[in-house]
Amino acid sequence: MLNGIIVMHKEKGFTSHDVVAKMRGICRQKKIGHTGTLDPDATGVLPVCLGNATKLCDMLTDKDKEYVAQLQLGVETDTQDLTGQVLKESPVTSTEAEVCKAVMSFQGDYLQVPPMYSALKVNGKKLYELARAGKEVEREARPVTIHEIEILELELPVVKMRVVCSKGTYIRTLCADIGEKLGCGGAMKSLQRTRVGCFHLEQAVTLARLEQIRDEEGLEQLLLSPDSVFAHCPALHIKEQFVKLLDNGNSFYPNQTLEEKRYPAGEWVRVYRGEVFTGVYAYDQSRKWYKPVKMFL
Repeated sequence: MLNGIIVMHKEKGFTSHDVVAKMRGICRQKKIGHTGTLDPDATGVLPVCLGNATKLCDMLTDKDKEYVAQLQLGVETDTQDLTGQVLKESPVTSTEAEVCKAVMSFQGDYLQVPPMYSALKVNGKKLYELARAGKEVEREARPVTIHEIEILELELPVVKMRVVCSKGTYIRTLCADIGEKLGCGGAMKSLQRTRVGCFHLEQAVTLARLEQIRDEEGLEQLLLSPDSVFAHCPALHIKEQFVKLLDNGNSFYPNQTLEEKRYPAGEWVRVYRGEVFTGVYAYDQSRKWYKPVKMFL
């Protein structure tokens, strides 16, 4: 069984679930999961976890993401992108300077109302299911953070921009909110995800390329180890006489590691048995030991 992460380049027309289904056939194994959906018309980075790395799926959804998006001003749709039904069209009378000011005003924290065409659930029903049935429900605004926003091209009525944002941010909604602020409406024209956490578009392979590499060179060379996700965390190595603590997923004390270091309470550390990555732990100040956060044995 393959164990690790493969960074996929999701192509237009595929859902994230389509990519996973096709990878199960290409990789010839069932234990595969993706780390957060991309709309069918969106393209770009989709980290996919295989084997014991599927334990990472919920952890990777929390990572910051980077996108390159095109915003079409002067149009509003029911889906907040150009695949939806046009609800209203308006002339774009704003100057380039006014558009730049409006775009840049969204950098930082803001409250975003999730779109109806999304997979979020209300009373057990996915919002897009309600939307397709012609129903609209009240959605509570959620705090999101736009860490960076940069205008790459400005040819009105189209704005091309790079956005680095927190989890839970809808770029479609950001486009609609910018259009609303300018008074002409706006919808997302295109979207490419260029980064998820430490995974970049340059690492990504298409499904066709994945199959070619399997046949010519083997897929092992594409696999990224689970600990690559935690490269920013300090590493601890358990002393040989205490390796059974890791085998059983138990806590351990700082003096049971080669480093004998005590890191701040709650800070994640990578733990190794020799050169083998076994899991992520965090220091528990009250018990004076490291307790497991997630095991990858």
